[in-house]
Amino acid sequence: MEKQLNLFFEFLENEKKVSANTLQSYKRDLKQFEKYIEENGKNYSELTDENIKEYIEYMKEEGKKTSTISRGLASIRSFYQYETKNKEMEKDPTEGIQSPKIEKRVPSVLTSSEIELLLEQPKNVDLKGTRDKAMLEFAYATGMRVTEIISLNVEDINLETGYATCRNGKKERTVPIGTLSLKALKDYMLNARNTMIKDENEKALFVNVNGQRLTRQGFWKIIKYYKEQAHIEKDITPHVLRHSFATHLLQNGADLKSIQTMLGHSDILSTQIYMQFQDETLKNIYKKAHPRA
Repeated sequence: MEKQLNLFFEFLENEKKVSANTLQSYKRDLKQFEKYIEENGKNYSELTDENIKEYIEYMKEEGKKTSTISRGLASIRSFYQYETKNKEMEKDPTEGIQSPKIEKRVPSVLTSSEIELLLEQPKNVDLKGTRDKAMLEFAYATGMRVTEIISLNVEDINLETGYATCRNGKKERTVPIGTLSLKALKDYMLNARNTMIKDENEKALFVNVNGQRLTRQGFWKIIKYYKEQAHIEKDITPHVLRHSFATHLLQNGADLKSIQTMLGHSDILSTQIYMQFQDETLKNIYKKAHPRA
């Protein structure tokens, strides 16, 4: 991929005559993309539209602004268009993928019944099912980002107190786990994880079938599998579980400041987007209760 990127950069500089700043933006976006696919053992020429969507989700999880994600996708799209035009590839995997809108969108949220349906899918009949049950329960119970969840080590979980310590860069926060999630997590840690790991020095909390730390893509695929098993029409990603966590807390009386702390938002403005869902709940209560509503 490096060779093809360099040819593309030469094309931008010598034929398209883009400015130095624009060229640097392309380089920055595409080098980040190259690093991501290499870390995940992918070949750029074999990616599908699903892989591109996963990368967009990854950028969201990394806290990238919508404008940054949109620009990144535009850079990737230009590269693949260049590749297909020069017959290096037959199909452009970015074709048909919409750029995220710059304006703040309403987060996709599952209803309580949809959450129940999703969490009912993994069965404790084998090691993988036990792990998946624990992982989905944990994601909804804590509202952690997918990158935070897959980065957790066993030592970050206190089964006695029912708290998880989440580290994101230099920041650290402690999040309650919740009764049902704690039960599933104990089951996984005591009855499945030790059998799944091949190396007793493995620190990762959630591991794949090879006993190594679960990847972002692995988590994504697991959620997609159980969404299909549950026959839920909505698109479900790890971030949708995070949105659902925050929304359901707010709808059931939690204050915004506490939700901000649990989500790890540095600015409460990021948390206030969930207020619209509380407003809708209040509106429904008002309509039912007020004699002149």
